[in-house]
Amino acid sequence: MHAGHNLIWGGNGSGKTSLLESIFLLGRGRSFRTRSSERLIRYGRDRLVVFGRTEGEVSQALGVQVSKTDGTMARISGTTAASLTELTQIFPVQVIDPGVHKLVEEGGHRRRRWMDWAVFHVEHQFGEAWVRYTRALKQRNAALRTQAAEVGVWDAELARLGELIAESRRAFIERLLPYWRESVVALSGLEPELHYFKGWAHDVPLAQALGASKARDEARRVTHPGPHRADVIVRLNGRPAREVLSRGQQKLVAVAMTLAQLNLLQEVTQTTPTLLLDDPAAELDESHLRRFIEEVMRLRCQLVLTSLQPESPLFGTPDRVFHVEQGRVQSV
Repeated sequence: MHAGHNLIWGGNGSGKTSLLESIFLLGRGRSFRTRSSERLIRYGRDRLVVFGRTEGEVSQALGVQVSKTDGTMARISGTTAASLTELTQIFPVQVIDPGVHKLVEEGGHRRRRWMDWAVFHVEHQFGEAWVRYTRALKQRNAALRTQAAEVGVWDAELARLGELIAESRRAFIERLLPYWRESVVALSGLEPELHYFKGWAHDVPLAQALGASKARDEARRVTHPGPHRADVIVRLNGRPAREVLSRGQQKLVAVAMTLAQLNLLQEVTQTTPTLLLDDPAAELDESHLRRFIEEVMRLRCQLVLTSLQPESPLFGTPDRVFHVEQGRVQSV
């Protein structure tokens, strides 16, 4: 694909979104449409494999395999990746699709995922801390189910890593806010607020919160306080945005969150991300679509756009055009 503007066109059901999903898979190791990557595997098959190559100062070959028996594995230039987060570092990719409003409408897991993708890039201590925290959390939860007397063994490590993660996220949100305010006002004319909740009371150390929650954790056999329960809460006039915004407004707010994130990433890391746009005009009137296009064009990124037509006037003349029919891709 071209480093600039790429157009993928084809009829409904031709496979355009599946192509975007394969690109996303190379950078994230997961789908943007489902929490279970195994659902991407074609009926009757036991695995899927996607290959790609990045271009730039250092070219990297990427491969991702999703298997029903072995889960998801990645290879980078012939070497098996220790973690899927290695893909993110090499190939930063983000997507805006018709379901982007769920970033505002649904639960905290989507916003944590949105937040952590960027935190990984701008806060260098975050990636390793999160991997180690996740492992310690699994061990503590396992102890809660089988050996309650050993739960406390994991508290110190969990508290130390959890505080590091929470601070990295807080620092990211603080840096993001100016970009967020500019994007959301430009796109929607609204002035919603972002509030970071770290996963436990803001004025209490995590070690203390874990101690206070011990009886509850033992009763329910799961760890409650911690960064795994964090959220980025979107409010408008003091109320949750999902309660007061229309579907179209939710989309604009979610798009603003994504574009602000990409603008910050470029400014801080000098990274050139890839932005996937699947049916970007959905649920936007002419005025808001024009603002959306203006904000996207301000980004210095690789753009991959889907369309039902071989020409799309939304973002100007594409540098490369691809036609998809019955799952087959052809450069035009």
